[in-house]
Amino acid sequence: MSKKLEEIINEAMELGLEERAQLAGTLLSSLDELSETEVERLWLQEAERRLRDYREGKVKGIPAEEVFNRAIADIS
Repeated sequence: MSKKLEEIINEAMELGLEERAQLAGTLLSSLDELSETEVERLWLQEAERRLRDYREGKVKGIPAEEVFNRAIADIS
């Protein structure tokens, strides 16, 4: 652990319970933020997985006309 991180932890531990909870929430939220590149990479992986599942017969395709009819019915 770096000296700077130790200092930050020690300072954070001096905060009240509510402030520590707020800090923890902020830090945890920052871990969920993905870069645009990372989001694109994850979507590409998902698209490849779906295509592979379709080609292997694990899922069935739905004709486009049926998809559009369902979408129109849902928004009508």
